[in-house]
Amino acid sequence: MKEKIRIASGQGFWGDLVDAPYHQVTKGDIDYLVMDYLAEVTMSIMQKQKNRNPNLGYAIDLVDLMKKILPITKKKDIKVITNGGGVNPVACADAILEAAMDLDIGKLDVAVVLGDNILNCIDDIIEKGCLLENMETNEPIATVKDKLLSANVYFGAMPIVEALNRGADIVITGRTTDTGLTLAPMIYEFGWDNKNFDLMAAGTVAGHILECGAQSTGGNFLGDWESIENFTEIGFPIAEAYPNGEVIITKHDNTGGKVSFDTIAEQLVYEIGNPAEYITPDCVADFTSIKLKDLEKDRVKVYNVKGKPETEFYKVSCSYHNGYSATGTLTYSWPQALTKAKKADRILRKRLEYLNLQFDEIRSEYIGYNATHETLAPELDEDKINEIVLRFSVRAKDRKTVNRFGQEIAPLILTGPPSVTGFASGRPKPKDVIAYWPALIPKNLVTPKVKILELK
Repeated sequence: MKEKIRIASGQGFWGDLVDAPYHQVTKGDIDYLVMDYLAEVTMSIMQKQKNRNPNLGYAIDLVDLMKKILPITKKKDIKVITNGGGVNPVACADAILEAAMDLDIGKLDVAVVLGDNILNCIDDIIEKGCLLENMETNEPIATVKDKLLSANVYFGAMPIVEALNRGADIVITGRTTDTGLTLAPMIYEFGWDNKNFDLMAAGTVAGHILECGAQSTGGNFLGDWESIENFTEIGFPIAEAYPNGEVIITKHDNTGGKVSFDTIAEQLVYEIGNPAEYITPDCVADFTSIKLKDLEKDRVKVYNVKGKPETEFYKVSCSYHNGYSATGTLTYSWPQALTKAKKADRILRKRLEYLNLQFDEIRSEYIGYNATHETLAPELDEDKINEIVLRFSVRAKDRKTVNRFGQEIAPLILTGPPSVTGFASGRPKPKDVIAYWPALIPKNLVTPKVKILELK
């Protein structure tokens, strides 16, 4: 058993800093590079790509990244774990193996975790008595079954542990929990019993800290953000993990950003519900038990984490088509910029009313005034406002209705209040509205599968 392992975060989402993984494998010593690419909407995007091309459906920029870092990870014996396989982990793995062949990497074992994609199994699951009710509305999934775009089960750490036990150098998964990517190498390296729920919770908490990339090293920091040095070269977090479940969060010395009690504490409360019950497939972690301690510069100890047994369910993330939307903008300048924008809003709403168009939602936002805080925005002295952007959005089930709205934006330039500009994007076009459907499924109805692909 190793005395400690260093697990580095390389991506917090699909579209994060492209060079962050390269810096993690070159600017210091690490044992694992974990990269989180997936969000709920990402799965629907990937599924649509796969529907158009069966060889797509994964984070395609992951392949270019691996071309860049494979010679380094191979030389340094750094294992890579990522959920960038999206809805097509095998195609992703094949592309990486092809890249490795071009680079003459030599022997390379790439594991894929399959079984999370249940889009084509919905009828069978319903027949077995699981209605996949919406966790917010309790409606059965049958009400939107014909509109489904994606349906993926959140697996946890254990399939990744199996892949590591089978000798994988790289593990490519589909919809795996963000935290499972980090927990898995701890279970594997330290031989943890997955029924020791305090240890499972400790690794889960470490994964939660790493999952959003540089958000735990000063990025998007709400505290004294001006004290963060060198955002330009911000370092991504590293979890220095120990067999007893204690973890030290740090980063490479020669990078920007900051690791402190405050940056870690802020990340811990990001995107959680009940802090005493952070539910994952591996355990239920009690975030109220966590203790943090500042050590030397850019090193924070995370310890005393308590956990409880996992539930009998997996979470399922589904997406479905729910109509169309369109957004148009106009910019009104001083004087009376806000008054002009509000008048344009009233004119547009009245014209849509005259056309007898039926919308599910109409939204007006005044960027520069209340687009962020809406009704909480304080009143402003209009004489001090240089310009206001009116952003007008609609949503409807019918594409023609949304398209007709788009024809009403540009005419306001010559038929509404004066001093208007900013209409540079042309007539707004209808876009698909993708809605989210969260559900639960008994674990006995779905089984993860691990497949090893070899380059010899």
